[in-house]
Amino acid sequence: MTWQSGQPYPAELSKRAVEILGLLADGLSDREIADRLVMTVNTVKWYNRQIYSILGVGSRTQAIVRAHELNLLTADPAEVTSSANLPRHNLPVETTRFVGREAEIASIKTLLQTVRLLTLVGPPGTGKTRLALHAAWELVDMFSDGVYFVSLAALNDPAQVTDAVAAAVGVSISQRQPLLETLKHALRERHVLLVLDNFEHLLPAATQVSELLTAALHLKVLATSREPLHLYGEQEFIVPPLLLPDDAHHDVSDLLSCESTALFVQQARAVRADFELTPDNVHDVAQICVRLEGLPLAIELAAAYIKLLPPRTLLARLTNRLDALTGGAHDLPLRQQTLRNTIEWSYNLLDEGEKLLFARLAVFQGVCSLEAIESVCGAGLPIDVFEGLASLVDKSLIQQQEPLGHEPYFIMLETIHEYAWERLRDSGDAPAIQQQHAAYYVEMAERGEPELRQAGFSYWMNRLDAEYDNLTAALVWSLGGGALDVGLRLVTALRDFWIMSSRFMQAEHWSMWALSQSNILPSRARIGVLITAGIVLYYSSKQRDLQKQLLEQAIEAARAVGDQLNLARALAFLAASRVGSAAQYEDALSIAEEALAIFRTVGNKPGMAQVLNIIGEIARVQGDHERAQAAYEACLLVVRETGEARREAMCFNNLGSVMMNRGEVQRAKALFHDALVKRLEVGHDKRGMLTNILFLSGAIAAEGEPQRAARLFGAVKAILETMGVELEPADQPEYHRDLAYVRAGLDDATFYACWNEGRSFSLQQTIAYALES
Repeated sequence: MTWQSGQPYPAELSKRAVEILGLLADGLSDREIADRLVMTVNTVKWYNRQIYSILGVGSRTQAIVRAHELNLLTADPAEVTSSANLPRHNLPVETTRFVGREAEIASIKTLLQTVRLLTLVGPPGTGKTRLALHAAWELVDMFSDGVYFVSLAALNDPAQVTDAVAAAVGVSISQRQPLLETLKHALRERHVLLVLDNFEHLLPAATQVSELLTAALHLKVLATSREPLHLYGEQEFIVPPLLLPDDAHHDVSDLLSCESTALFVQQARAVRADFELTPDNVHDVAQICVRLEGLPLAIELAAAYIKLLPPRTLLARLTNRLDALTGGAHDLPLRQQTLRNTIEWSYNLLDEGEKLLFARLAVFQGVCSLEAIESVCGAGLPIDVFEGLASLVDKSLIQQQEPLGHEPYFIMLETIHEYAWERLRDSGDAPAIQQQHAAYYVEMAERGEPELRQAGFSYWMNRLDAEYDNLTAALVWSLGGGALDVGLRLVTALRDFWIMSSRFMQAEHWSMWALSQSNILPSRARIGVLITAGIVLYYSSKQRDLQKQLLEQAIEAARAVGDQLNLARALAFLAASRVGSAAQYEDALSIAEEALAIFRTVGNKPGMAQVLNIIGEIARVQGDHERAQAAYEACLLVVRETGEARREAMCFNNLGSVMMNRGEVQRAKALFHDALVKRLEVGHDKRGMLTNILFLSGAIAAEGEPQRAARLFGAVKAILETMGVELEPADQPEYHRDLAYVRAGLDDATFYACWNEGRSFSLQQTIAYALES
């Protein structure tokens, strides 16, 4: 209701609302009031709206005037608020300022308007209890009969839950009926919020909560648990870690407003009052919070060491989080005094099958698919893998991520992963599980390899990219002594993925490592690695003599064992390596034609498309534009059969180059533009996009925009340098021609100013600038 002049004092104004009204009158801002009363700014604004509504005003100034008229700002709040309306509670006082979580607090308050059982769930150490307690303080005025906090952590018998609730709300034991019935009767007509903290080890008592909710229609429950209560009508709310600082910007003011780093600073000052964020330590503090994954408990434990260690030294000690983070406050529960204890609390609640699955999941790095988990972890497991995984997700030890396509993915926080790896290592099963892990991922990579040159490109690029950490782990294990043959197969299967995702430096590292160890194996086993290393060196424009030598060795080995498909692959790139040499023009064409004939014989259309493109490159560099155009158009026909959209974009760009060489600038520019748009649709191929932009820049310069072209040249050159690669040999002549044209159209000062400006562009800025009309 709205107060009107002549009516009694509006009893709807709570004691807290009157307190906020007084602070408004004192001139405090919403932020200052929030800090003073230990609440969020959004909560202060919510109270402001309630005050305006009840007093019938529309602004802060009008509210203050009306408050003076009612003598609200001089009277004792106890006199202006009916004692019957004063909220009752038993909430522990918050001894430190609550940091962040404004979005979560707002969501909890909104949800409790419509749901009666809200359970805060999340991994160990995410701050569920503190969040629930702070939310409860902000909800005190909204429950006329009280907000009651019930700590369940110390209980070990589900039957004790009813006793704990009764004690908190002041209900006495009756000799005439069971305590649960007495509690139902006492709460039947009361508007009460129960905060049930740490329910996970007492889940059989959830039925008691259900009975109370059924009997007391105005009762609401806010629970915290590492897994849901699994009751009808329950609303789960996943408590995330605190927000982390931006990787790219570590400004002092930004970190003070970031949740995770603000908590670190607050807790560091608790043990060292003069601690300040400075330009010298801001990066280290940010990295500490990132390494601790934004977990409030871990951040608080780490910050306590600031009394002894500067941030940089503390960061270096966090390589093993479980052993480093100990010594929590003595008045905290034992399970919260070390990071290891809080995870162990959850682990000990698992049954034996869940413990075994939990340990085996430590073999995965980063995200993994359900298919991978079932394949790697299922052998000899006493429980169903899917059901066990679902239980671990419920218990917040595993997190489900957004699905890729229709497939769910799962991940373990690194802090929990450390603990799980200890369990796997101590079990003695680690070698067998690592072998199974490597076997699964080499088989997955081999399934995806042929699809990358067909219509399945996007799906398999996304899938391999999502699980790349696991592919890397399999490489480390197999090439590090686990199973060399598996490592060689994996290096071979990942060749196109590395190239198509512009991971050239990683490709070179793994292929050369594999090559260095493969001498002990028969030549047949080495063919794929020889080709991979040769192709990678071709794309990175390094060690040309070694590249040709490796491809020639692969050709010799493939001919010896009759491996036609690998023979054709090696021939194709040996031909490509001779692009640009007039003396080897006919030889290069002859080699390419042999590769094309083999691909046709074995019916490998993606290989045919690749060689047709190479023939076009050989002819284009030698100025044979008709032959080049014919080869590119033939390639385009094949890729439209196979669905290889990436190669289609390449054909557009190469045909544009032919048009540019003929002086047909507008037609060339349109083809370059279409090629870049197609590459953006396909995604992943950063180097291909940059090549397109360079060709498009030449057309832009030819149409009278040399300064814009110079910026684009500078941008592309800088990005290629960070990738550790150069342009392909076939693209070098056009690049140097177009760059010379741009430089001729500008004086040196203007050219270098534009060039250096472009070098500061990100890839996204470069693409957007290139596509401007």
